[in-house]
Amino acid sequence: MATVIAVRGTAEERIDPELGAVALTVGVSEPDRDTALARTTEARERLIAEVREIEAAGALDTWSAGQLRVWSHRPWNNEGKQLPLVHQTSAEVEIVFTDLERLGEWVSGAGVGETVAIGGIDWRLTDASRRRVQELAQRAAVADALEKARVYASALGLGSPVPVELADTGLLTAHPAPQPRSERMFAMAASADLAGGSGAEFAPAKLVIEASVEARFEAAAV
Repeated sequence: MATVIAVRGTAEERIDPELGAVALTVGVSEPDRDTALARTTEARERLIAEVREIEAAGALDTWSAGQLRVWSHRPWNNEGKQLPLVHQTSAEVEIVFTDLERLGEWVSGAGVGETVAIGGIDWRLTDASRRRVQELAQRAAVADALEKARVYASALGLGSPVPVELADTGLLTAHPAPQPRSERMFAMAASADLAGGSGAEFAPAKLVIEASVEARFEAAAV
């Protein structure tokens, strides 16, 4: 009678990011609504003009600009007194760079000023690279599961294990375990602050692509 061997295989692949998505917010806070709208509109148009110049130079993958939003509120001071009405504006802009060196040069200047704030940088891969590296990780996870099954079979004095079931992690277990994210940022470092300096020289660490599978094998006595 064959013995059933159940294992989990895992693997990861590391790759340098190819894209850098910069999230920016254009906005001001003013006591006069018209002033707030005018300042934000001017800053937004100026930023978009810069983005179009960078796009024309071939340094971008895509970019997008959200609608301008405006709302009003009455803040409180530290003595519990409600202050006069304030008008707040906000417009989101995302710029996805393919030229990461140009990204570092540009973003250090983009964050300077009262109207533009940088929310952060999201390091990414192109769709083609993501699929390619994900497949490599999946194949390596299957190979890891097979190697584990071979070790167990050998320890039991059994023959070569034969696969009978294979699935993503959680599909073969009674209580599915949390699956690792298929992509995560391992680390990020930059040699300059985002909002200043003579130019940020980014050194983003490799992205980590993970894969995990569960498998059942059968192995018979030799």
